[in-house]
Amino acid sequence: MSKSPTLSAADRTKLEALIGHVFAEKERLDRALTHASARTQKGANYERLEFLGDRVLGLCVAEMLFRTFGTATEGELSVRLNQLVSADTCAEVADELGLHLYIRTGADVKKLTGKRMLNVRADVVESLIAAVYLDAGLEVARGFIVKYWEKRAVRADGARRDAKTELQEWSHAKFGVTPNYRVEERSGPDHDPRFTVTVEVAGVKPETGVERSKRAAEQVAATKMLEREGIWQKSSAGN
Repeated sequence: MSKSPTLSAADRTKLEALIGHVFAEKERLDRALTHASARTQKGANYERLEFLGDRVLGLCVAEMLFRTFGTATEGELSVRLNQLVSADTCAEVADELGLHLYIRTGADVKKLTGKRMLNVRADVVESLIAAVYLDAGLEVARGFIVKYWEKRAVRADGARRDAKTELQEWSHAKFGVTPNYRVEERSGPDHDPRFTVTVEVAGVKPETGVERSKRAAEQVAATKMLEREGIWQKSSAGN
């Protein structure tokens, strides 16, 4: 990661081309890339920008989904929104931009890997959105978000996610609760068992799935609830 106090002219030009905006106030871009662990003057890091960028991202992605998926229910839109503004997706955008080459951090943070470093990359993307918004307004920030998130929104429509994950995100967004799975019955011989599992979400009717493993039966039950509630369209197999 970069150690210089500010971006070089060459690095700034590369980043501005990727972002699609030339900053009027260059300091904003530097601050958006500076972690609190870096030795800079008090407050000269991305934490406040991250707070604002999270809200701008949420608004623009919600607007994008509302426009793109004209027949989607509120529940489906909520699930899609949660997926697209998640730390995983933001970190994926950071990697596409190559932001790890420019983020300034202290030595302790430089040693972090895995999930914790993923969160740093995700935070920087949100701070970058805020920097663009403050420097040029909502339309330019929206253009940046559309450039990097629209293809992900469309791609997410092409393949279903894990049903249990999808159901959990929907139930959290809709009711503020976590689905509960319960094994009702295990039948059949050891070499060919059948598990009957019921999933319950407070506020809606439960669903039941039957499969050869507990995990698979949970997935069937979750899928049936998602389809019944209109979060997913029924598959051609008619699960």
